[in-house]
Amino acid sequence: MTTSDTEIVCRRLVGRTAVITGAGSGIGLATARRLASEGANVVCADIDENAGKAAAEEVGGLFVKVDVTSPEEVEALFKTAFDTYGSVDIAFNNAGISPPDDDSILTTGLEAWKRVQDVNLTSVYLCCKAALPYMQRQGRGSIINTASFVAIMGAATSQISYTASKGGVLAMSRELGVQFAREGIRVNALCPGPVNTPLLQELFAKDPERAARRLVHIPLGRFAEPTEIAAAVAFLASDDSSFINATDFLVDGGISGAYVTPL
Repeated sequence: MTTSDTEIVCRRLVGRTAVITGAGSGIGLATARRLASEGANVVCADIDENAGKAAAEEVGGLFVKVDVTSPEEVEALFKTAFDTYGSVDIAFNNAGISPPDDDSILTTGLEAWKRVQDVNLTSVYLCCKAALPYMQRQGRGSIINTASFVAIMGAATSQISYTASKGGVLAMSRELGVQFAREGIRVNALCPGPVNTPLLQELFAKDPERAARRLVHIPLGRFAEPTEIAAAVAFLASDDSSFINATDFLVDGGISGAYVTPL
């Protein structure tokens, strides 16, 4: 049973403001829905204006169009959240890409490498840098940065810049969590396994063999649903996770713990 099969009755985030990047689809959209259902004021940030507006309208939140690689636009995003709702309590820095030209190190060009690093890693740096001063003034806050199980494990089916970027997100989250802990701010890296999102479908739909090669390594025998990842974000955003900090929060169906999976 997944969280989509049950009615969400938790109200742990009433009155808190959550900023979500990449809120227009996939994990970001599922998280916008979940955090709103728990009472949060949700700021939906996305570069796709149509998808971002639709997400914000659905959850009764605020849409801000943002290029997460732009320092000025990221600063404006968090200022808008604060000016509108009076606080920045949760930052879910989730925007990311996994383009097809990011492949083996032997074939991935420098331009592709840099583009993925900018969107997946530099954007998290910018979002954390922009969110932290608001949280410092409040004396509280939860930052959740989307890393990946590939930050923990290696794969022969490499996406070299994606993997490196997610390792960077994990290391940066750990350091920030340690640095700001005594100011009431927690920073954690969310590390999902493969998730049934448009991005994953695009990657695997044209190559069932490639999908099967990954699926066999998941003890639960399936990909995650976005709602399951959103539930983890809601937990990390809430006071229920008040002693969880500076860690890699794995939601991977057991991949990272597996040696041989069931037949």
